[in-house]
Amino acid sequence: IAIPYSYHSPDSYVDTNVKGTLNILQAARDYNIERIIVTSTSEVYGTALYVPIDEKHPKQGQSPYSASKIGADAMADSFYRSFNLPVTIVRPFNTFGPRQSARAVIPTIITQLLAGKTEIKLGALHPTRDLLFVKDTANGFVEIAKSTKAIGHEINIATQQEISIQDLAQNLINIINPNAKIISDDVRLRPEKSEVERLLGAADKIKSLTNWEPKYSLQEGLKQTIEWFSKPENLSRYKADIYNV
Repeated sequence: IAIPYSYHSPDSYVDTNVKGTLNILQAARDYNIERIIVTSTSEVYGTALYVPIDEKHPKQGQSPYSASKIGADAMADSFYRSFNLPVTIVRPFNTFGPRQSARAVIPTIITQLLAGKTEIKLGALHPTRDLLFVKDTANGFVEIAKSTKAIGHEINIATQQEISIQDLAQNLINIINPNAKIISDDVRLRPEKSEVERLLGAADKIKSLTNWEPKYSLQEGLKQTIEWFSKPENLSRYKADIYNV
């Protein structure tokens, strides 16, 4: 059973992440399910206190979403410890790729550029992220599910590389429309204490417990993502003029 990543409206964080996880954990216990993979998020770490961020890094709930995921992860760990439930908590860093929600930064940039915008509106430009192409993320889940050594562990999926939002945006501008420029839009800024300034994940643990290795560079992942968004039938699903939260 894989418990999915979710990012809903604030009033549903606890219901979706904590209560939803609890319900699935209890059902898995009732039916003697062989493996339970809980999808966590790098947001539980908050702004890095040290890098690379390993699984022992303190948890910091800098948003209601991350706080609810911390609670869900703790619930999953408690079922492993209390009932010997075969749980693994999987913590992918910033996954991107085709079909991604417009709430994420890469679709936000790409759709504005492909819509012909020459002023690309973004929030804070200085934060850094560890960007993971979706095929590497999916393969990480597969390899973790195949490894009995991973039971009872929290495991990052990360590239151990980081890029700032500004450098990422400029990279995409250079590929799609070099005449565009970046505009910092105050409406898109997170509250200061909520902004996660730096995410750079450690991948030592996943590599020690599984056969996983990332296969896609950032450039290759961006290329495949742009190709998908460039198809009119795909781009038409997105509204570049709307700020999605």
